Amino acid sequence: MPPPLSDPNYQPTAGDAVLPADRTNAAITPIVALVGPPNSGKSTLFNQLTGLRQKVANYPGVTVEKHIGTARLPDQRALQLVDLPGTNGFAARSMDERVTRDVLEGRVQGLRAPDALVLIVDSTRLETQLMLVEPTLKLGIPTLLVLNMADELEQRGGAVRDDDLAEHLGVRVVRTNARNGDGLDQVRDFLIGVADRGLLPPRTCPALSNIVTGTPLPMVDQFTERRRRIQEIGRASGFVLPRGSELTERLDGLFLHRIWGPLIFLAVVVLVFQSIFTWAVPLMDGVQILVAGSGAWMAERLPESWIRALLIDGVWAGVGSVVVFLPQILVLFLFLGLLEDSGYMARAAVIADRTMYRVGLQGRAFLPLLSGYACAIPAILAARTVEDERDRLATIFVTPFMTCSARLPVYALLIAAFIPERRLVGPFLGTRAATLLGLYILGALTAIATAAVLRRTLLRGQRDSFFMELPPYRIPSVRSIGLRLYDRSRIFLRRAGTIILAVAIILWFLTQVPQSGGAPPSIDDSFIGRMGQIIEPVIRPLGFDWTIGVGLISALAAREVIIGTLGTLYQVEDPTQGSLQLQDALRNHLDLGAAVGLLVFFAFALQCTSTIAVMRRETAGWKWPVLQFGYMLTLAYGFALFANWLI
Repeated sequence: MPPPLSDPNYQPTAGDAVLPADRTNAAITPIVALVGPPNSGKSTLFNQLTGLRQKVANYPGVTVEKHIGTARLPDQRALQLVDLPGTNGFAARSMDERVTRDVLEGRVQGLRAPDALVLIVDSTRLETQLMLVEPTLKLGIPTLLVLNMADELEQRGGAVRDDDLAEHLGVRVVRTNARNGDGLDQVRDFLIGVADRGLLPPRTCPALSNIVTGTPLPMVDQFTERRRRIQEIGRASGFVLPRGSELTERLDGLFLHRIWGPLIFLAVVVLVFQSIFTWAVPLMDGVQILVAGSGAWMAERLPESWIRALLIDGVWAGVGSVVVFLPQILVLFLFLGLLEDSGYMARAAVIADRTMYRVGLQGRAFLPLLSGYACAIPAILAARTVEDERDRLATIFVTPFMTCSARLPVYALLIAAFIPERRLVGPFLGTRAATLLGLYILGALTAIATAAVLRRTLLRGQRDSFFMELPPYRIPSVRSIGLRLYDRSRIFLRRAGTIILAVAIILWFLTQVPQSGGAPPSIDDSFIGRMGQIIEPVIRPLGFDWTIGVGLISALAAREVIIGTLGTLYQVEDPTQGSLQLQDALRNHLDLGAAVGLLVFFAFALQCTSTIAVMRRETAGWKWPVLQFGYMLTLAYGFALFANWLI
């Protein structure tokens, strides 16, 4: 094993030497970029080195933007680490490949080209993942090759001689298991070497350089030739292909079956939605007790004043009515995390490709669409993994139809208020879970239909083929799932403590003016009441009154804001009743047809300014966001009108 780069007695070889003085200026923080194929464990290594909680999952396309963190060395010096999107090359066929290429070539404003690279590959798939070595070496940047998941390579009977591989490729090679931290000391040695004096580019690998300097070949022939040379290097380095996982083969035989695969996927979806209304109930009751207890405690100790009214009628009625739905969101993210980390999501993309093909999209678009069930914003960014520009735009356009977690509290409130719980399929599916599942299906079917129309009209073009290397199944990490739920709780509560809180306070003030004789007006005569009555004629055909209209407008800030808005407008005063009192108020203001219409309206309307802003950035203009907002609003109004008329 070669000595660590931090060893003061280490002498640079032909591939390792001191960088020019201007690249070792102590005032400049070194930058090291992490590069690797999708699903190679790159983000896991990034998290281990920086202490951040970058999202990690067992399917391609998770990292869709560069992420920057700070790695502290043992002597407290710092380096900047840049986690780049997973890529199989730098041809920039997709936006995530463009992000990677631009960072490596120093084209990103405010971020100079990296001083060194850490190339991470999955050692169990070495023959395919080493294809990225040649384009990486061409960049001429000092590189460390990390053979990740080395424990799995050994467990499955695989082998490779690190020293021989390093000699043939002209780069330093280390083994790691990023999940538990094995081998990180050797990676830190490389980082210390970069911080100490840097390294010159690795020497050229003759077996690979012939591909570059020889007679140009067609793309397919280049790929074949490159793979053949990689296989020769593997044989010379003693690489033994790990045996296939018998469990993976058996599971794929079931999950990818043309009949059983879709049926199992449907069963998983039903389980998720039934769990949202069963598993989450005890947790929701606990949150309700905390909210009610804290509100009652505060109400007893504060004297009658406008401050008391603001805190109880404004903040607790607004924010508290939203926070109670956090457990349902966490149950959803628990299942999503388990499916992602286990490797099942990649199989779901393969299953979905058969349907995607019929509407003109490719299976790779399924992953961003599925991410939309969490939040439309990262889902739109994840569309960068879609190589074809028409497919990417179509994916972005239809992603907001997927039912994001911000819709879930609204659905749960309305369903609990208007849909009595009855069993449909024994203990496995009840009426409320079936209604929620129907809303999710409605959004998904509308997304598919819209994509089909777009790919045959505005975005007409040839459909690309879909290829995806399926990762092996892995047991989800408890730590990873736990951190993901913690982060989701923090994000939800931060929204409740900022956007929802601000809207609740503003609405409360608008319900208190104009005062007459020092007394607040009735809700109908307040400023917010008068504003709502201006809106009411437009939404009256839907069965909505002015309070719902104000709620719909406030929901443009964030969809779940409507719950806090209605809690304030309906003057939910008893903190011990909370959600139940809000449900009673809704039943007094809406009939069943209007309630179903409101559910449908939320299923279609694009009520999220953040999503619109990201749309504008990703499409480089206002054309698509304006078209998307108008199209979704038209569908929302039309279907809500139909639902109110029908029921």
